[in-house]
Amino acid sequence: MTNVKGKWALITGASRGLGYQIAIFMAKQGCNLILHSRELKNTEKVLAEVKELGVDAYSVAAELSDLDDVDKMLDGIDAKGTVVDILFNDAAVQIAYRTEPFTTPAEDFTKSFIINTTAPAMICYRLMPKMIERGFGRVINTTSGIKDDPHQAGYSASKAALDKFTVDLGTVVDGTDVIISLVDPGWCRTDLGGPNAFHSPESSIPGMVLGAFVNDKKSGRLFHAQDYAGLTLAAALEKCSGG
Repeated sequence: MTNVKGKWALITGASRGLGYQIAIFMAKQGCNLILHSRELKNTEKVLAEVKELGVDAYSVAAELSDLDDVDKMLDGIDAKGTVVDILFNDAAVQIAYRTEPFTTPAEDFTKSFIINTTAPAMICYRLMPKMIERGFGRVINTTSGIKDDPHQAGYSASKAALDKFTVDLGTVVDGTDVIISLVDPGWCRTDLGGPNAFHSPESSIPGMVLGAFVNDKKSGRLFHAQDYAGLTLAAALEKCSGG
């Protein structure tokens, strides 16, 4: 199991939902955190909570639909001299549920792809070369298991594209200690998932973070978070390794 104590993790969408759960769990493991949201005020609560757990942390803000803003956020992290060891690309948007799928506007696709696919890819491109140079890194991209639902075509297509990107990029680092993975949280009761979802956000832990702790040099895997609900981190790691 990878020891994350003292390492730095960037979590996009850290102010609520699954990102919040990831932040609290990682802080409890001693991991320092960079907490992203659209506005700095959104992460005030989680920032205070993780600092109370004894780790270093600070907040950054960027609108992920604005790639120039994403670059500015990453430039700011570089300016602070923070070495990002772990990346959780968790933030995402579900534009709308279209009751008539054949009237889905092009904007559902363009906006979904920028936020859910392009922005995570650009963050990977900025951070992973430095991970490769240092010989260590973990990237965990949050995907979706949604299928057979053309009413959410923009969202599901953007997540499928993220899957393809992650698996393909994984071939570049497979066999090294820079590991890129996918995680599907399941249908959770978040602002994105809605109140009728099957699972609580808490049930996604420890599954959501397994990609940060594996150390078998295998990239391109998909973790189904609900398969590990209720397990300890050690038990979850043993299960995902076939133990």
